[in-house]
Amino acid sequence: MKKIINTPNAPAPIGPYSQAILTGNTLYTSGQIPINPATGELVMDTITNETTQVMENLKAVLTEAGMTFENVIKASIFISDMDNFGAINDVYGSYFDAATAPARETVQVARLPKDVNVEISVIAVK
Repeated sequence: MKKIINTPNAPAPIGPYSQAILTGNTLYTSGQIPINPATGELVMDTITNETTQVMENLKAVLTEAGMTFENVIKASIFISDMDNFGAINDVYGSYFDAATAPARETVQVARLPKDVNVEISVIAVK
């Protein structure tokens, strides 16, 4: 059985998808982009602020599902420019304990929704 996870503390979906799906003890989040859920505006002034907003959006979805970043077992990071990897990695890494960080891949893509520079999704288990 699947349960739809939805919170006003993360951006509302901009298409036919849910913020996350909880099935059993496993949570699958949709990719989050740097939309400020309070204003609906993109946060793109710096790659650091952009990545922070993405991580805060993920945090809100995890919280709604009763989880934290400690529950994350896998992350997928999509970036528009591999030259931003270091800055993105610094922000991303600040949300995890290095000793228990999840598995992950980082992939440069040609284009992301709304022409953002970073999108991240996670899988978490209770």
